[in-house]
Amino acid sequence: MKQGEEIQETKETSQKSPFAGCAILLTALLVMAFLVIFSVYVLFRQFDEIAKFTDVEAEKVGVESLEDREVELNDLAEKLELFRLAVRDDEASVLELSVGEMNLAIAAYEQLKDLRGTLRVREIKEGEVYMEISFRMNGKPRLAKGEEVGVIGSDPRFLNGVMVAELGLLDGEVVLQVKDIEVEGVDVAKEFIEQMSPYRIAEKYKGDDGIGMVMTKLTGVETKDGMVRFEKKEGVEPKDTVSSGEVDQAGRRLFMFMGVAASLFLLFAGVVIFIGLRLKKRNEQPELEK
Repeated sequence: MKQGEEIQETKETSQKSPFAGCAILLTALLVMAFLVIFSVYVLFRQFDEIAKFTDVEAEKVGVESLEDREVELNDLAEKLELFRLAVRDDEASVLELSVGEMNLAIAAYEQLKDLRGTLRVREIKEGEVYMEISFRMNGKPRLAKGEEVGVIGSDPRFLNGVMVAELGLLDGEVVLQVKDIEVEGVDVAKEFIEQMSPYRIAEKYKGDDGIGMVMTKLTGVETKDGMVRFEKKEGVEPKDTVSSGEVDQAGRRLFMFMGVAASLFLLFAGVVIFIGLRLKKRNEQPELEK
């Protein structure tokens, strides 16, 4: 009877053992800590890679001169207004802009002022536009200093080079499908280019009565014969030329990488817990046999 009571007591002690619950909690905490550390590591590694093809200072991108250009400006304004009115009235129309006209528009129109000094069209080829760029980017995170707001700050870096892109339509917006970024003396990481595409250069104009209204009704945009060609076909509903799969491609790759890393860590933690439970059960076996 005494032996039966000991066996029963051993079973109850085993059932009440906190090992399994503690192991699960410990594993959850370890996984959380791993993901945080891994995310920080990936973030800082990404900034280190970006630093290889960016600069601490911006390179001046030329802005088209407006001096003695009244005739060209009037012709451009008339061309743009005729196209806008046709699009508004759902009539078929085509707008073709040359390199000079696009740079002139950037220099002259208030809506495009943010592009001045940061983007200039260099060349238009079949299917691609070559643009000189100097884009400001966030640098590696650091503790805020001086009069900076917040706890974390960063020193800006600048992407100076030539962007090669194909024009596309996405959700009523003209976007740039980035094919390449040329920086003198260094190769830009393919992953960065993929992450940057599609570049939403016209996002700020969505909802605007001018540029925004025209974009939502475009049925096509392409580069042909040294021109950027915007088209509106009568009675045709606009369709995206950039798929959602292309938009999410780079993001999916990052999450897949993190998911695989987390899964491997969970597998390792699971094996450790399994071995621990087996050892615990084996140690309890002699007690049950007494």
